[in-house]
Amino acid sequence: MDTATHIVIGVGLTALATQDPAMSDTFAATATTLIAGSLIPDGDTVLKLKDNSTYISHHRGITHSIPFTILWPILITFLIFVIFNHTNPLHVWMWAQLAVFLHVFVDIFNSYGTQALRPITNKWIQLGVINTFDPIIFIILCIGVALWTFGVHPYLAFFPIIGVLIIYYIVRFKMQSFLRKQALKQIKQEHNPVKVFVIPTLKFMEWRIAIQTDEHDYVGRSYGRNIVFSDKVKRQHLSIDSLLWKVKNNKDIRTFLNFSSIYRWQTTPLEDGTTEIRLMDLRYLNNDHYAFVAIAHLTQQDEIDHSYIGWVFSEDKLQRKLFAK
Repeated sequence: MDTATHIVIGVGLTALATQDPAMSDTFAATATTLIAGSLIPDGDTVLKLKDNSTYISHHRGITHSIPFTILWPILITFLIFVIFNHTNPLHVWMWAQLAVFLHVFVDIFNSYGTQALRPITNKWIQLGVINTFDPIIFIILCIGVALWTFGVHPYLAFFPIIGVLIIYYIVRFKMQSFLRKQALKQIKQEHNPVKVFVIPTLKFMEWRIAIQTDEHDYVGRSYGRNIVFSDKVKRQHLSIDSLLWKVKNNKDIRTFLNFSSIYRWQTTPLEDGTTEIRLMDLRYLNNDHYAFVAIAHLTQQDEIDHSYIGWVFSEDKLQRKLFAK
């Protein structure tokens, strides 16, 4: 989820924690514990200061893993005890553990996902039923916070909301399942679909759809029950005689290949004699523009002149970022 939603979850947990006798006398410590616990797994965001490739490679990786889900609450408990002194370490730890667990848990429902089961497995868990920012969830949580602020008992404010959210998640799973079946029906002439992605957008009734088959890749979007495929391309394979093979060990390209579950690429000769190799993640088509890309410029001597990886929503901005490196 996005930072704002994690903060609101932390505030909601703070409201519930005030009903714990061991936490009720130290509101500042309680709020710090729950909000910090709701945010700390995303501490890897500082990797953006280095470069996009490092950030994309590690974001929601080890910081959301089983060891760190255990270590973060211990760290928070120690810091709270040092800063606020008169606290109950056991109860601080329990509430911090709940906050950290919920952060990691809700993140698995996004298309980005997490490596929540690391080190058991490095597989990314990406259920893809909730957008990174879901306005409905955010508004529902804000209503709970507002009710609590105006004096409603935390249990009355948030327990019904928990029930509503559970129902909302079930509805999203059912919507995703229905659209998956509908999308496969529309391409029934294709054999053996390899991968199917049905990913939410900001709008409740719109989903992004990407399907990989033996022969083609399909990209589209649903509008209610109606699914429109706007892009169909011949499936490409990474072979040793392709230009992509020559740049696959570049840091940005390698990160893209490790991260993207379904993609295509194109090559374009440029006026300066280099060749642009552009990879596009088919899950992120937005206004006829693939937002998540990786680019490398290959010289005639098979050297990489420029490269870039990241989310960019216009071609002008993409070119500025590419040559700014």
